[in-house]
Amino acid sequence: MQGPTLAYGDSGSEVKKLQQLLSGQGLYRGRMDGRYGRSVENAVSEFQWYNDIQGDPWGVYGPATRRALEG
Repeated sequence: MQGPTLAYGDSGSEVKKLQQLLSGQGLYRGRMDGRYGRSVENAVSEFQWYNDIQGDPWGVYGPATRRALEG
């Protein structure tokens, strides 16, 4: 389950997949446009907070957050 670390300003298919996963959790309500903007960053931060994820900076979709969301 390796994937790129994603952060504000990134874009592409991996970000779109992240948007879909966050939407499924009820945390993201924006467009599925593949852009890592403030709303995606905020949704990732919420997910990290709710799940007490350590190891990734707030709002950054790194290895620890990916394991929790995709696992």
